[in-house]
Amino acid sequence: MFVHAVYFWLKRDMNSAALSAFEKGVQTLANIETVKHCFIGRPAGKDRPIVDRTYDFSLVVVFNSKSDHDIYQDHKIHDDFRDNFGKYFLKVQIYDSE
Repeated sequence: MFVHAVYFWLKRDMNSAALSAFEKGVQTLANIETVKHCFIGRPAGKDRPIVDRTYDFSLVVVFNSKSDHDIYQDHKIHDDFRDNFGKYFLKVQIYDSE
C-alpha cells in the first residue's frame, strides 16, 4: 500500500466561485484509475494544541503500490488539476508513506 497525503493552503483572496471550482477540481483526482481510496476534507472542528488546523483542504489518496502512485502523478487528470488550480496554492505540503 502507498498513501499520498496532500495539504493545501489556499490564497486568501479567493472568492466563493474559485473556492468551489478548486473543490470540484480536487475531487477529479479520485477518478484516476489507480486510486484505491480517496478522502478530501477540511480541518476538523476539534481544536487541540497538537492538531494543525492551518490548512484549507486535505487530500488523502491510497494506492495498492508505489507504481500505482507513479501512474497517478503522471496522469492527465493530475496534470490538469495542477495546471488549472496551481494558481490558487499558497502552500502545498505532501506526506507519502508505504
